[in-house]
Amino acid sequence: MPTVSRVAVCGGTHGNELAGIYLVREMLKKRADGTEPVSVVTVMSNPRAAQLCVRYVETDLNRCFTRAALSAPVSETSPYEMIRSQELNALLGPKASAQAVDLLCDLHNTTANTGLCLITYSDRDWICLHICKHLQREMASTPVRYVHFDIPLNEAYSLDSVGKHGFAMEIGPQPHGVVRSVIFSAMQEGVQLMMDWICQFNSGTLFEGGWVDVYTMVKNIDYPRDSETHVITAAVHPNLQDRDFCLLHPGDPMFLCFSGETLRYRGKEALYPFFINEGAYYEKGVALSLARKRRVQIPSVL
Repeated sequence: MPTVSRVAVCGGTHGNELAGIYLVREMLKKRADGTEPVSVVTVMSNPRAAQLCVRYVETDLNRCFTRAALSAPVSETSPYEMIRSQELNALLGPKASAQAVDLLCDLHNTTANTGLCLITYSDRDWICLHICKHLQREMASTPVRYVHFDIPLNEAYSLDSVGKHGFAMEIGPQPHGVVRSVIFSAMQEGVQLMMDWICQFNSGTLFEGGWVDVYTMVKNIDYPRDSETHVITAAVHPNLQDRDFCLLHPGDPMFLCFSGETLRYRGKEALYPFFINEGAYYEKGVALSLARKRRVQIPSVL
């Protein structure tokens, strides 16, 4: 396989997810001296939002990287994040081109109890799957999972889709606007292990094949809402809260209504919940996502 010679590490795509912001700031302090085996571009994706410590200024930057959004005309009156997405595409892409960076790692935090997730649009990207396998082997104290969003590249909406290979490295739980040392350290370790794997891969190290569990997102579940006001009428049930990636069976408690009633999962199959009660998703109408797990065999790479 071709070497991974150009890598981008991005933080601050959401300006209140602080572990990635502080890690990128630390990385920017270290000037490259030209002797590094891999060219690394370190980017503060949304500097205005990071300065204000808000998720975004006008619109969610991490929804602005579809082919349509990147090709849309922009002007001085366009939302800041629409303009910024095209700047980032010019810097790190263009998306789906030979000029794009070989690997794009976009750093994120979640309020949900996810551990470390690599979130991608491909369940057959051997580079990303091998990096996940490497992190799983080396990060004994942090659960590492591979999450797959089954979306065509044209419709892939997040920054990581600009690279030839790419993923969001999402780590939680951490409140937005807060940095927790254990989460920062896990992210720092994850990025360093990613770079270690790339350097070994580029030097000709053989990485044996094996198996990786892939969680493919099936659907999102909204909160129960009042039919007239659309205000939520329930919270995530305590039996489900913080149980990301624990199998949810039909009939299991899902929501506890403010009136005291328990609402149960009415799906026909057991699925794996994640992003449970993510704070940033209230505005998107998502209480949790559900995924189906399967084992994917990955080949040896050299």
